[in-house]
Amino acid sequence: MKEKILKTRKNGMAVLITLIAVIALDLVLMILSGTVFGLEDLRGLVIFVPATIFLCVCWIPFLGFKVLKPQEALVLTLFGEYIGTLREPGFYFVNPFCVAVNPAAKTRLGQSGDVDGGDAAHRILLTTGTNQTAEVASKKISMKAMTLSNARQKVNDVLGNPVEIGVAVIWRVRDTAAAVFNVDNYKEYLSLQCDSAVRDIVKVYPYDVAPGVDTTGDGQADDGSLRGSTTVVAGRIRDLIQEKVQEAGLEIVEARITYLAYAPEIAAVMLQRQQASAVIDARKMIVDGAVGMVEMALERLKENGTVDLDEERKAAMVSNLLVVLCGNHDAQPVVNSGSLY
Repeated sequence: MKEKILKTRKNGMAVLITLIAVIALDLVLMILSGTVFGLEDLRGLVIFVPATIFLCVCWIPFLGFKVLKPQEALVLTLFGEYIGTLREPGFYFVNPFCVAVNPAAKTRLGQSGDVDGGDAAHRILLTTGTNQTAEVASKKISMKAMTLSNARQKVNDVLGNPVEIGVAVIWRVRDTAAAVFNVDNYKEYLSLQCDSAVRDIVKVYPYDVAPGVDTTGDGQADDGSLRGSTTVVAGRIRDLIQEKVQEAGLEIVEARITYLAYAPEIAAVMLQRQQASAVIDARKMIVDGAVGMVEMALERLKENGTVDLDEERKAAMVSNLLVVLCGNHDAQPVVNSGSLY
């Protein structure tokens, strides 16, 4: 369904003043009909009866007054037919039999701009308001940018490791008719599509860089990962959500990863793995540096002719230097006061 913007003039104040004047005139006629003509006179009854009937139904036009604040919209139907949407702020008067429609009026999204309080840990809070005034106000559709922060999800990455991830989505309603009539509840629809999109994207990436993994779908292994490519991953999540909610008239402004970690059951093991990898990398650096220092020492000794070492003594010297340079503890020197041979 395509949105139809109503270009109704903001004539609510003029109609309100006119309606009050007509009611006041009606009261005056009722009083005059009883005092001037009397109710026993036919002329008095002709004036009094219609004035009384009008006074009984004069409240109906008051149902047609609508007040809109900036960034609000009102979808109106008349006897089941969509007649248009009011989007400009102002004081309007419309057909009093028009009904405002918003199937998501009572739906509250966690961490969203329309939260009325409550437990933010819940992804969707459903409230059943009993205040008629609040319920009527909730029929208005907010056009502001709002935030959806769904609960953390546990998803397996491309390597099968369970990962917990949380995503915050900035969204707004663009087409009010599509949001109201194309889906049953556009807020719940958005929340479910966010869950689905996060799972579809996360399962393509490893948590950390892994060899032989293609995350872009071009058939070539790359260095993409959830931890190292958060901006790219968030962009793909945003694009996928937008594709899914396009028919609901919603616009996804931005998506950001707010939480990312291994699941608790494997977090300790993965931490040990990362620590072991760090130790190995550090040892490699130490060994490379130690080998370079030993080579430099032997070359300097040879160039300066300080001492002439045979192969066996060179091997012993290399062994001693590597032990000193690569050891975790300070060396305990042994002083040899005699000859090396």
